[in-house]
Amino acid sequence: MLLHGFLPSLLEGSAVTLAVALSSLAIAALLGLMGALAKLSRSRVARGVAATYTTLIRGVPDLVLMLLVFYGGQLAINAAAPMLGHEDYIDIDPFFAGVLTIGFIFGAYLTEAFRGAFLAVPPGQREAGLAYGMSPRQVLWRITLPQMLRHALPGISNNWLVLIKSTAIVSVIGLSDLMTRGKQAAGTTREPFTFFLAVAIIYLVFTSVSELVFAWAQKRLAIGTKRGQL
Repeated sequence: MLLHGFLPSLLEGSAVTLAVALSSLAIAALLGLMGALAKLSRSRVARGVAATYTTLIRGVPDLVLMLLVFYGGQLAINAAAPMLGHEDYIDIDPFFAGVLTIGFIFGAYLTEAFRGAFLAVPPGQREAGLAYGMSPRQVLWRITLPQMLRHALPGISNNWLVLIKSTAIVSVIGLSDLMTRGKQAAGTTREPFTFFLAVAIIYLVFTSVSELVFAWAQKRLAIGTKRGQL
C-alpha cells in the first residue's frame, strides 16, 4: 500500500498547510502595504513605528515569535478575561495563532519589498496624475499601485516561497499540518526517511507550481512595457 496508507493523511495536512500559507500571505500583504506607505510618509511617528516593526521582526527568530504568540498570548488573554467578566478558560486556536504570527512576520519583509517597488515608480507618473486633477488617493489606487505591483512581484514571489516553507513551524503549536502528519506517520511506521522525504517532495511541488504561477503573472504584468523597463 502506498506510504502504508498514510497518503490521505499527508494530503489533508497539505491542505492545512496551503490554507495557513494563503491566509498568512493575505495578512502579510496588507501589513506590508501599510508598512511601506508608513515608511514613505512624511510623518516621523509613522516612519518610526514602521522601522521598529521591521527591525523587531528581522531580529527575532520565527519560532520564538510563534511560541510567544501562542503560549504567551494565551496566558495574557486568560489573565485579562476575568476583568471582562469571562471566567472560563480560553484556548487560542492554533490555526489562528499560526496565521497571525506568520502573517505578522512576513508583513515586515513585504514592507521592504513594497517600499522598494514604490520608489521604482517614476515620480513623474504621480505628478501627472495630480496635474490631471486626481486626488492623492486616486493617484495611489489608479496609477502608483498598479505599477508598483509589477516591480514588487519578484519580491512577493521570493517571500511566498519562503513563507510556504516556514509554515512548518506551526507543527510546534499542535496544528495538524503537513509536517505534523509526516511526524505522526514516521513515528507510527518507524520509517522517518520515507515520510520526511514524502513531505519534502510535497513542499517541492508547492514551490515549483508557485514559481510557474509567478512567472506567468510576471509576463502578464509586463504586457505593454519595454524589456528594458522590467
